[in-house]
Amino acid sequence: MSDFRADLHCHSTCSDGSFTPIELVQLAKQIGLNGLSITDHDTIAAYETAVEAAQQANITLLSGVEFSAGHKGVSVHILGYAFPFHSPLLQAFSQKHQLRREKRNLDMIALISAQGMPLTLEEVLGFSPQAVGSIGRPHIALAMSKKGFVASPQDAFKLYLTEDKPCFVKGEMFSVEETIDTLHQAGGVSIIAHPHLIKDEATLRDLLNMPFDGIEGYYARFQPYQNARWLDIAKKKNWLITGGSDFHGDFKQNSSLGSSWVRSEVFSTLQKHATAL
Repeated sequence: MSDFRADLHCHSTCSDGSFTPIELVQLAKQIGLNGLSITDHDTIAAYETAVEAAQQANITLLSGVEFSAGHKGVSVHILGYAFPFHSPLLQAFSQKHQLRREKRNLDMIALISAQGMPLTLEEVLGFSPQAVGSIGRPHIALAMSKKGFVASPQDAFKLYLTEDKPCFVKGEMFSVEETIDTLHQAGGVSIIAHPHLIKDEATLRDLLNMPFDGIEGYYARFQPYQNARWLDIAKKKNWLITGGSDFHGDFKQNSSLGSSWVRSEVFSTLQKHATAL
């Protein structure tokens, strides 16, 4: 299996990707991937359709999710893998996240409207008819563009929807510790996502001392020297190493599916964990 390749980080229309779960599986097959994990933000809804699609396409599917969390006011993303595809515990945890997201979305929409750009949640949903799960800033940005408030979704982020901009809302967050514990209770593993994007070194030091199982050592937007830092840390801590493209389709065009991947050794270790549940 020396030519085995698996992308362990991508997003579907169940969160902020533009490809449906079935389309992601089909694309993985088309580009020659052997394994895939769909890591939607705060939801595992993709697996309602992806499991059967992967079986038909002969793609080995690994359960995955990317949960949002907070640590001392800093946003942290946590990847979870190798849990049961339809885990009741993670479905319930995801539902709590959806309620949190709904409140944040309404707060941001209110700020946008207060800026003289009238917008409703119904309009946001109307401009993203394929979105079936975690609605968030990419969908709001698209709606702002469609209504002519900004030239593009990217401009919506630059001018209004990133931290320190007038319509950004941080929202409530679950703690890192609670998220790790929930993933472990569900039988999964917890991984620090894209560590090089965590700019606060104090936060990073804290995370490295928490009971994670691994770190995302391969990432499409990392340079080789950046990957090397995380691979070295994982080796010293005897942690799992994961990797992937963080593909979002049309919403974020800075990486393509399969542009970062892991070999069979990494995938098999995670798959054995899932099989043992």
